[in-house]
Amino acid sequence: MQDPNPLLTHAHNAAGLDRLDPLLQHRSRLGACVLLSTADVLNFSRLKALLGETDGNLGAQLRKLEEAGYVTVNKEFEKRKPVSWYSLPPAGRAALKEHLRGLEALIKAAGI
Repeated sequence: MQDPNPLLTHAHNAAGLDRLDPLLQHRSRLGACVLLSTADVLNFSRLKALLGETDGNLGAQLRKLEEAGYVTVNKEFEKRKPVSWYSLPPAGRAALKEHLRGLEALIKAAGI
């Protein structure tokens, strides 16, 4: 079936929808990547406080980012307590940049 309005398809692509990363459309995952883009590393507790998330939810969201290669984690012990340090590797930084470019294109296309 042919698209009844090819201009809508063009607008969809021009608007940046095709550039949005489904993994980064979740508030916590996008927030974590944005925060990590401004710091060398952040620990789990700091990310949790900044994002206002529960341990379980943040842990699940960071695990998804880690599995995709968007964040790296280094686990250490400090004063006999485990501490997880997260950073944004080049693959995560590139994905975040592309996602933000897509959002910027959507905003511009909205014309509001």
